[in-house]
Amino acid sequence: MFSAEDRGYMKLALELARRGIGHTRPNPMVGAVLVKHGTIIGEGWHQQYGGPHAEVNAFASCREDPAGATLYVTLEPCSHYGKTPPCADLIIRKKVARVVTSMVDPNPLVAGRGIEKLRAAGIPVTVGVMEEECRRLNEVFLKFVTEKKPFVLYKAAMSLDGKTACYTGDSQWISSETSREEAHRLRAQYAGIMTGIGTVLADDPRLTARIEGAEDPVRIIADSQLRIPLTARVLHEPGHTILLTTSQAPEEKKQQVQALGADLIVADGLHGEVDLNLAMTCLAMSGIDGILLEGGSTLAAAALEAGIIDKVCFYAAPILIGGGHAPSPLGGFGAAHLPDAVRLKDVACEPSGCDWKITGYIDREAAHVHGNR
Repeated sequence: MFSAEDRGYMKLALELARRGIGHTRPNPMVGAVLVKHGTIIGEGWHQQYGGPHAEVNAFASCREDPAGATLYVTLEPCSHYGKTPPCADLIIRKKVARVVTSMVDPNPLVAGRGIEKLRAAGIPVTVGVMEEECRRLNEVFLKFVTEKKPFVLYKAAMSLDGKTACYTGDSQWISSETSREEAHRLRAQYAGIMTGIGTVLADDPRLTARIEGAEDPVRIIADSQLRIPLTARVLHEPGHTILLTTSQAPEEKKQQVQALGADLIVADGLHGEVDLNLAMTCLAMSGIDGILLEGGSTLAAAALEAGIIDKVCFYAAPILIGGGHAPSPLGGFGAAHLPDAVRLKDVACEPSGCDWKITGYIDREAAHVHGNR
């Protein structure tokens, strides 16, 4: 349907877009390439939130007049005034001859109007080149802008026989150093990192990215009764901490953690638990567009039950732990019958050091667990 030439230049634009990982949120990652007479004359990407868009940077890098060139851009050019002027107007002024884009921007502020403006100016626009790759790259942005909820990735490390720790609780380290480094890069890519009070009580984690130059994610702790110790490291690390709790938590403890700088989101479930769906809505209103879930088996099961998980990432290490009482990635009751099991789609498997990294997306159409969520 699309030419090899169009796909080749769009692949380069997507590679450029990826350079913005962790720096553009809540905006999408976008790359742009200008081609004239078969030669690349300019390229750029959206480097940081509030900064020039990819198209602007591509024009700024031009080695010759872009009039008559073809612009390859991974997302529909904007048509509205935000922190920067409309890119569609700039493209028209530069007399670009053709625009090729991966997909229509679902942001209601754009939603096809940029393409309409270009076509009305007589510029042909091709839409859909490597669209699936663009959607995967901007999966966090796409859910956030269309559903007003954070995209949630559940990450876990386990042994080949599905254990996340020994029966004694010893779990350091199941995964390889390569996998752990990648996990810290993931933390830098997501706006928030979430765990449960059980993990805080057991491990006293810092929940920081620990990557030079990277911004630490907002720490989000599900703690219905506010059992968190006032000495917990998450309450004293630089940055922002949010506690998801309920109205049953002691008022004095609420005041104490707030005095330490933490914010509270009260989201009452039906049985005294944190209502995770309500919490996600509140977090989105706070600007949290994506969450890396690193909770234990109890929180992971509750999150899956609530239907807030979009994607899973398991690191399977080549070790066998065994033991009927050793924990696994998911707690709770689980599926009673195989047809009730949560299904994954678009599953990928690749090496990560000596581990295997397995990723997949929750198949909501195939899921029959608890009300066909």
